[in-house]
Amino acid sequence: MLESYKTLLEGGTGEIVEKKSRFVATVRLVESEEEALAFIEEMKKKYWDARHNCYVYSVGMNREYTRCSDDGEPSGTAGRPMLDVILGEDIYNVAVVVTRYFGGILLGTGGLVRAYSKAVQEGLAGSRIIEKKYGISLEVTTDYTGIGKIQYIAGERKLPVLDTEYTDKVVMKLLVPAGEADSVQKAITEGTSGRARMRKDKDLYFAVLDGEVHIFDK
Repeated sequence: MLESYKTLLEGGTGEIVEKKSRFVATVRLVESEEEALAFIEEMKKKYWDARHNCYVYSVGMNREYTRCSDDGEPSGTAGRPMLDVILGEDIYNVAVVVTRYFGGILLGTGGLVRAYSKAVQEGLAGSRIIEKKYGISLEVTTDYTGIGKIQYIAGERKLPVLDTEYTDKVVMKLLVPAGEADSVQKAITEGTSGRARMRKDKDLYFAVLDGEVHIFDK
């Protein structure tokens, strides 16, 4: 299990033109090889009139299902350069199809490698990429004298606050990366002189993008 990894919140598209050839990159989040293959077929049907629909996908936390295709372009000029971009950006569970409409001018081997690489980069730029972190929802119960210190610790460590409930006591749920769980609990214990009670609510993955917290099961 990875403690953190980059993936997509939302796929997107990007487009470049090289010597009159049009390259359209479509990026999609995929969580199985079946999803990846279905996406590729969907793009081939959508862009049925294009000269090439080259693709790459990488699925699984160990990249168990990783494939790429030149789809008729000279060997090694499309699929592999596309894969190199995905691996270089270290993105998981992603599929990309780059559709080429031939403009009548040959680009040569180096030109094709650059064009397909650049198209994937444009597609990723048009997507929403997140870093998922493995962590826990930590439920902290304290009296009113301890809440300020807990809020300070959460702010200092950039821990998202899921919920706060005020009754005769205060119950706060914090999102804590798994690797920080012990140190966070120690800091809260020391900061409240042992008055705060804590328990793990559940395991989860989470990401923060543009100030918004997203929670995932995996």
